[in-house]
Parts: sequence; C-alpha cells; structure tokens
Amino acid sequence: MAKYTKMAYGSADEMVFGHAKEPVSYGFGIKVGAGRVIPELNYGPRPGSEASPEKLRKEYVDYIAKDVLNRCVTLGFPDVQLETEWISQMGDPKMATPVVEGQKAICEKYYEEYGINCAVRQTIPDQREAEEGYRPGMGGKHQYPEHLFQCAEVACENGADVLSCETLGGKELGDYATTNGDIVAFLFGIGYLGSIDMEYVWNEFVNIAKKNKAIAGGDTNCSGANTSMFMAGGMLDQDVQRTYSAVTRAIASARTLVAWECGASGPDKDCGYEGPICKAIAGKPCAQEGKNCQCAHADLQGNLMAQVCDLWSNESVEYHPEFGGTSVQCWMGSLGYEVALMNTAIQTGKQKELRDLYMITDRERGPEGHILAYDNAYEIGKAIVSEGNNYYLRAKAAGLKAAELIKAHNDAKELQLTRKQREVLEGIIKELSALPDDEDKFFEYCCKKYADVPNFNLKNYDL
Repeated sequence: MAKYTKMAYGSADEMVFGHAKEPVSYGFGIKVGAGRVIPELNYGPRPGSEASPEKLRKEYVDYIAKDVLNRCVTLGFPDVQLETEWISQMGDPKMATPVVEGQKAICEKYYEEYGINCAVRQTIPDQREAEEGYRPGMGGKHQYPEHLFQCAEVACENGADVLSCETLGGKELGDYATTNGDIVAFLFGIGYLGSIDMEYVWNEFVNIAKKNKAIAGGDTNCSGANTSMFMAGGMLDQDVQRTYSAVTRAIASARTLVAWECGASGPDKDCGYEGPICKAIAGKPCAQEGKNCQCAHADLQGNLMAQVCDLWSNESVEYHPEFGGTSVQCWMGSLGYEVALMNTAIQTGKQKELRDLYMITDRERGPEGHILAYDNAYEIGKAIVSEGNNYYLRAKAAGLKAAELIKAHNDAKELQLTRKQREVLEGIIKELSALPDDEDKFFEYCCKKYADVPNFNLKNYDL
C-alpha cells in the first residue's frame, strides 16, 4: 500500500471548491471535483419507522428521497447526492436491502424523467465495541466485527453508489484522552492505533466496493476529533480547551488519510472537518459541512469549511414537517442555494475571491478553524507527508505543526487565545516534542502508560 509522501498541490492557493486533482464520477451523472460543487443531503428517519422493513423502506424512499428529489426539480437544482447514514437496525440485511435498492431505483427514475444528476452514499455503521473486540472472532455474541463487512457487502451489492463509514478504531483511548486532556493518549489511540485499524478495515472495504462496481469514498474521525471539537464547544464552554481540540483535529487527519491510501477514491465523509488537510495531500474530492448543518450542530468555522469543498452537506436532519415543507426539503433549499453561489463564482472566475471570503470570515474565530484555513491546512499536510511512511511520526508531526502554527499566530496577535488555552497549547508542544522518534520506544512507553485505560486491548489491532 503506497503512502503519501508528497503533496498533490504545488501550493495552497491551487486549492479551491469544486475542483479536485482526481475527480470522481458515479451514479447517474454525478461528477465530484470536476468543476462544480454538489449538494449532499443527509437525513434520519422518524422513530418508529424501524418497526418493519416495509415501513423503513417507505420512510427512506417514498418520503425522504422523493421529497428531496422533488424539491431539487422544483427549485431547478441540477445535482444532488443523498446520504443514508444507516441506523443500527439496518445491520440486518432484511432491513437494509429494500432501502438501498429503493433509493437506487428512485434516483434512476428522476434522472431519466427530469435529467437531474443524482447518486446515493450509503454510510454503514461501525457497531464494533472495544470491550468485545474489533477483529473477527472477537465480537462475542454480537459478532459486530463480522457485521461491519457484511453491511458493506449488502450496501454495495444492492446499489450503493458510494460506500463510506465512520470507523471507531482508537476510540477507547481517544475518549480517555479528551476526558483527561492527554494529547499523547490521543496520538497513540487515534493517530497510531486508529491508523492501523483504518488500514485493516479499508483494505477490505475497497475490495468489496471494487467487486460490486461501487465507489469506496472515505472515512472520518467523527468518533475522536469530532468528539473533541464538540466537547470544546464555543465561547461559553471551558471544559475542553479549543487549542487541544485543534491539535487533535490535525492528528486525526493522518488517520483519515489511510482510507485513500488503501485505494478509496473519495469523496470522503462530510463530518470529517480534517478534509482540507487530506485534500491538500491527496488531491481527492472532499465533502464538508458547516453553516448549513445547523440542524445537527454548531461549530466555530461554519463559513470557512466551504473553502475547498467538492460536496457541501447539511450533516443530518430528522424527517419531519416544517412550515416550508418537510425538513429534508427545507434543508435541501438551504444547501442548494449555497452551492449555487459557489458554482456561480466558478462560472464567473470569482471562485478564489469567494473561497477567501469564506475562509477569512472564521479564520480568527477559534484555533480549530484557524488551522483548517486552507493555507494552514496545507502546511499541516506538508508535515504529514514529510513522515508519510510512518503512522506514528506523521500523526505526531501533524499535531506538532498545528500547535506551532497556533502559537506563532497568537504571538503575532492574529489569533486570540485565553490564558488557559495558551497554557494547554504550550503543554502540548512540550509533550509532543519530548516524545521519541523511534516508533518502538513510543509504542512501549504508551502500552505501559495506558495499560489500565478501560477496554484498551492490543489484540483489537492484531498487536
């Protein structure tokens, strides 16, 4: 498996929304990263719809998918990608198959009748539990490790255009790290062990997708870096410092990259805020979310995240009525008009001006947005590829570079930090700088230090 040891782009300024070095085509007329941004509508079914396969299919196909496609036709939006993040009940093939088949069929119908370009991303659930085990044969009564790949097979065999997942490798240490403000534990759990798990999972996902002529999209460290970001919160929250959250995001980017190294082609997952870093390295299309995902959560970089996106998402909304139609129709309108603005900027040659306005709006709002600004994301990418062949060293380099960028820009009064945020940042730099360059020494140190962390088991990583 070839790892990234050089950047796809010659400079940060080459990156812009709607364009990727390696565009991807799939579904019914969808071309991602080929010159325009595509809206990606994410949704969830109402409680009770999981009562039977028939009810669940009706919810996802006859109500949700049909409502979204009708609103696109009504408003004249030329493209849409649906994203179905599987609920846990869809781990049963009898529940999942009618949904996947039905969504594929309705997309084909609207493409043929109305000319709308459309596709469906099926994001399967990772139900593995660290206490039971991540690898086959370790799943106890639930057999979740086996079910992970069974879900991928069901999705791809029955019509998924794009296969994605939010894998959990390293989460047990990531949760401990964020609860305790321990950046070394996060580096070990997410940056190192998480990357090992990604390689194991995504080699299989890519094979399953290829076998069924589906696209292997990508992953996100939702379970680690997003947990850190949400706990850090906004201006009122102080339990987790935002400087810590920003550094965890950089570390997570080295983990997310592994899916693409295994052969996935993108687009990656919208909730992977590390997308600008990964795109800078690989040149593959990235999905992002921000200001148009307020139905799901708030963040401090809602405009900035649109800067280099190829798909633009609302994250997820429960299906229910609103004054303007159903929830999916209302959020489709919000997404579609934002994407129309981006595509108009591309058509009029103003894409870099709009990109920079998106970025500048939130660049100084917080440290996480600051390091994800495309110029800083590019620098973190360079740090990763400088150690590209080693999971530990590249994750460490990413975290250290992010911390150094935050410190330098705070010193230059470009980014405000509280005293506590600065103290945490300086502690992170000190801890990461003190770690050995030898992977074996780092591994031995961490195995001893974190031996008592609940559910930590090296057998989960075949170590």
